[in-house]
Amino acid sequence: MEELVSLCARRGFIFQGSEIYGGINGFWDYGPLGVELKNNVKAHWWQRVVRERDDVEGLDSAIIAHPRTWEASGHVEHFSDPMVDCRTCKRRFRADQVDVPCPEAPAQRQVSECDLTQARHFNLMLKTFVGASEDVASTAYLRAETCQSIFTDFKRVREAARQKIPFGIAQIGKAFRNEINPRNFTFRSREFEQAELEYFVHPGEREKWFEHWRAERLRFHRELGFAEERLRVRPHAPNELAHYAKAALDIEYAFPFGWQEIEGVHDRGDWDLSRHAEFAGRDLGVTDETTKQHFTPMVIETSVGIDRLCLALLCDAYAVEAIPGGEERVVLRLHAAVAPIKVALLPLSKKLAEPARAIERGLRARWNVFYDDSGNIGRRYRRQDEVGTPYCVTYDFDSQTDAKVTVRERDSMRQERVGIDALLDYLRGRMEAAD
Repeated sequence: MEELVSLCARRGFIFQGSEIYGGINGFWDYGPLGVELKNNVKAHWWQRVVRERDDVEGLDSAIIAHPRTWEASGHVEHFSDPMVDCRTCKRRFRADQVDVPCPEAPAQRQVSECDLTQARHFNLMLKTFVGASEDVASTAYLRAETCQSIFTDFKRVREAARQKIPFGIAQIGKAFRNEINPRNFTFRSREFEQAELEYFVHPGEREKWFEHWRAERLRFHRELGFAEERLRVRPHAPNELAHYAKAALDIEYAFPFGWQEIEGVHDRGDWDLSRHAEFAGRDLGVTDETTKQHFTPMVIETSVGIDRLCLALLCDAYAVEAIPGGEERVVLRLHAAVAPIKVALLPLSKKLAEPARAIERGLRARWNVFYDDSGNIGRRYRRQDEVGTPYCVTYDFDSQTDAKVTVRERDSMRQERVGIDALLDYLRGRMEAAD
């Protein structure tokens, strides 16, 4: 993890927010390469979940919702973690996570062995105020999850999109939790991004659709190239289930700090729509046109943490390997669909800039392309390996006579001579094959 965190900062993937002031715990900034990676992950999710299906609609809801939203969902009353304070170092810890080394005490001493206060509940909602006053009447919350506005917008979206059950509503957006102890780089943060789908089904079909989305979401992660042995599905035990849930599972990745969830699939039943219908005094049920049965749909939810998924992709892709000549290279074997830079254009000499730039402009219309004419060509290859660029294109002095360029593939380091007029189709074919 230390090597990966260093690479992320050095190459502009991810670094501490407000870094020049010493940072702020639990908040991270995505640099030039990081934002490309994150946007590619989100676009890939949106393509698979929304655009390739005719039974899913998109949504982009406000971060701040009416406070009654969070009362109905149970967040105001129940969304809390048990917390303890250490009387010695004045640090705060989750009461269920004290079997770890104390960061302030001598080696080998656990937090559980420190002088701790009694556990008490700490609400994780981030509070703010709307309007000029700062009183109870103006209290609001930054959303703790993106799904609640999907439920409150359910009736409006269904009618506007003319959808019938079963169908889903998906959204990607920021969420906020006042975590007691943010940790493990971007894995647990106070500001994070979620991609969630709420799929509304007839009560008699909930098991069928739960299994459908379990398979679909696992396939999505397999497509991204995760090593088989580093991805698993863990069903929730009965004592883990929320009181309203019939079934739930986590898709987990083997991070350097252990197996952890990157996505959850949940059968939420009719809890959410029923609660919002009760608190808002609105009927959120639907009527089957054939049977005339009026019912409240059940909800199958898929929820992936975008930041966690990006971190898992970086961990899985990172490798240090020996290469011919007794050297080592650092390489990020990122799937082409999510790689920040798709192609690097590397002229062998600055004297070749004009024709090389012309090729770059043609490729840039389709992909994010990086141009680099500085330094030894081998070092330039290494720089692109380190940031996960799938293909490097070298324009050399022979290119002026044979109208060909050298295309180097990142993982195998194999090089192939390709005609300039066929280059776009050559690269597109390989990108699409990887997808």
